[in-house]
Amino acid sequence: MKEYDFVVLGSGVAGLTFARKAAAHGSVAIITKRSGADANTSYAQGGVASVTSVEDSFDLHVQDTLAAGDGLCDPAAVRTIVTDGPARIRELMDLGVQFDEREIEHGLKELDLGREGGHSKRRVLHSHDTTGREIEEALLRAARSHPNIEMLENHMAVDIITSGKLGYVTEDRCLGVYVLDEASGSVITVRTGRLILATGGCGKVYLYSTNPAVATGDGVAMAWRAGARVANMEFIQFHPTCLYHAEARSFLISEAVRGEGAILVDAKGRRFMQKYHPWQELAPRDVVARAIDAEIKRTGEKCVFLDITSKPADFIRERFPNIHDTCLKYGIDITRQPIPVVPAAHYQCGGVLTNINAASSLRGLYAIGEVACTGLHGANRLASNSLLEAMVMAHRAYEALTAKGADSGDTTVELPEWKSGDVQDLDELVVIYHNWDEIRRLMWDYVGIVRTDKRLQRASARLRNLRSEIQEFYWNFKVTTDLLELRNLVTVAAIIVDSALSRKESRGLHYTLDHPQKEAKYARNTVLSAV
Repeated sequence: MKEYDFVVLGSGVAGLTFARKAAAHGSVAIITKRSGADANTSYAQGGVASVTSVEDSFDLHVQDTLAAGDGLCDPAAVRTIVTDGPARIRELMDLGVQFDEREIEHGLKELDLGREGGHSKRRVLHSHDTTGREIEEALLRAARSHPNIEMLENHMAVDIITSGKLGYVTEDRCLGVYVLDEASGSVITVRTGRLILATGGCGKVYLYSTNPAVATGDGVAMAWRAGARVANMEFIQFHPTCLYHAEARSFLISEAVRGEGAILVDAKGRRFMQKYHPWQELAPRDVVARAIDAEIKRTGEKCVFLDITSKPADFIRERFPNIHDTCLKYGIDITRQPIPVVPAAHYQCGGVLTNINAASSLRGLYAIGEVACTGLHGANRLASNSLLEAMVMAHRAYEALTAKGADSGDTTVELPEWKSGDVQDLDELVVIYHNWDEIRRLMWDYVGIVRTDKRLQRASARLRNLRSEIQEFYWNFKVTTDLLELRNLVTVAAIIVDSALSRKESRGLHYTLDHPQKEAKYARNTVLSAV
């Protein structure tokens, strides 16, 4: 058994920010199922939205966020996160994160702020088009060098240990977590009264996603099984512009490209966004994704095109070096050619329901970053608000958990070791891969950008059967990372479908042909729990 004052699951911006701060108050374990740098944060291109310009204001940022959230944001949470943002930005810069600057006059420089869809002002701080990687590297350096932080890479959390699951009649609370050591294949017991989920999202539940392979909804699934409340999982954001190429895997074309003047055109070079929204290419993401989906279905083409060739070639190469070089690798010179793009699953706007200090409904369990539902995003996330939320909520969780008199957990309860029992080694990996593929195709076809009751009901029926099959695998075979991810994937898929079936309206990212209008009675969170 291992024991820590704080245990963080995940090594993206949220988890690393919390761990670095909490390490001043006790021992911290960062548990991550791949390498430390293998997190969604590393793939974030656009940047961090925060008010840093005299032309901007907190009120404007709040208004833009509320407008994108389509009636489901928590206004108090939005204002808190927006106003806390600049202080967190300064902390990143103190750590050595270098955001792009531009010269204004006589050698004087200021932050070069980008504008993205849904923003009324330029307020997105960026480091070329690899902002997430710049932030991740700075935070990883700080975490790896801290003596109170132990990073357990290639370790995957299996399940949260709770007093309720152990049969105690006192208030249910988090006591620790079972963790698979992927190298040895053994499951270790980790005791903590302060468990922080920072596991990211669930993009890999869909066939086409901008997310890395680690995004299998682990935190939501574990919290669900532990009895914590989960909210708004029907709101899955599809990024409008993922590179469409047979050899490219999940490569995102940042919204910042449209922010700098790129236009969307069909295969004949005709612009079409003017038919869908007055802001055209700078409309909120849900609008742009649905517009592209509609154009693809209307024309029968396999993709649309994003054209930034009106800008000088030197500007394109300097502002978007990673996008330029990656596209060039696939034979596309974006300084001279439009980029073939399609929508792809990108971000979960729901998650483990928390208060403004990141506490879930299960005592001792906290959630920060994409895995959490704080009230910031509502029915649709405003571009580049995700890194902002991750940093702010990590700081607020740290303050809450280290405040005088804060609950540090129950260390008196004896925790049982993991028992594998009489299980077999899983040698039929083809079954896992088949189920994985079926879930992702089913979700893409039936629970995608545009939905219907019949499609959702078909998805629900098939997922019930898949959950039963996968649960049988789980109990009869030795646990592996592949099996655990599959178990989490089918759990999250079912939660998404159940949430979508309960919302008989179209709002934000949830658009259904059977209920195309927004209904006032559904201006509330969809809250589910397993108990």
